[in-house]
Amino acid sequence: MTAIPLIIGLVLGVAVLVGYVLVLVGMRQEDRRMRLVDVPPSRAAGLARRVTGCHVRG
Repeated sequence: MTAIPLIIGLVLGVAVLVGYVLVLVGMRQEDRRMRLVDVPPSRAAGLARRVTGCHVRG
């Protein structure tokens, strides 16, 4: 019975780690000149914009 909380904690930890890596990858794909276009260059960049709250209005 004690293995179930450990497995749930491990799965949640891995999910948080994967999300963190995706946001980091998306942030690296953004334009280096600090100008955002209305369409992000990739899905990871779109996720990074959504998580960080950096939206562009068209």
